[in-house]
Amino acid sequence: VQLQASGGGLVQPGGSLRHACAVSGFAVDYYAIGWFRQAPGKKREGVSCTTRAGTTRYSDSVKGRFTISRDNAKNLVYLQMNSLKPEDTAVYYCAVSRWSRQSSYVYDYPYWGQGTLVTVSS
Repeated sequence: VQLQASGGGLVQPGGSLRHACAVSGFAVDYYAIGWFRQAPGKKREGVSCTTRAGTTRYSDSVKGRFTISRDNAKNLVYLQMNSLKPEDTAVYYCAVSRWSRQSSYVYDYPYWGQGTLVTVSS
């Protein structure tokens, strides 16, 4: 199982970025997929997740600004990030859950991508 994430970079406050996560090795359409982030000196936190049924969940800090979507046929998951703030600066990870239900807990996700750095700064 491999997860390949892309889309990080440097962006000014108020800007946008889109992450993509390509999953190979198994079909992801049954499992929930999540995006997490880890800022320097902080614990990894759940940002968003999406289930097989297409339900989505967002942390309060990104609600209304980030959008998660998935293409089961292509084994791809996206995270569109708009209205970025300096506090969104972190390494972002995609991950595949062991369950089909939503979860924001790190321990529910056995498979992880390599992480991509997002820096929001003027």
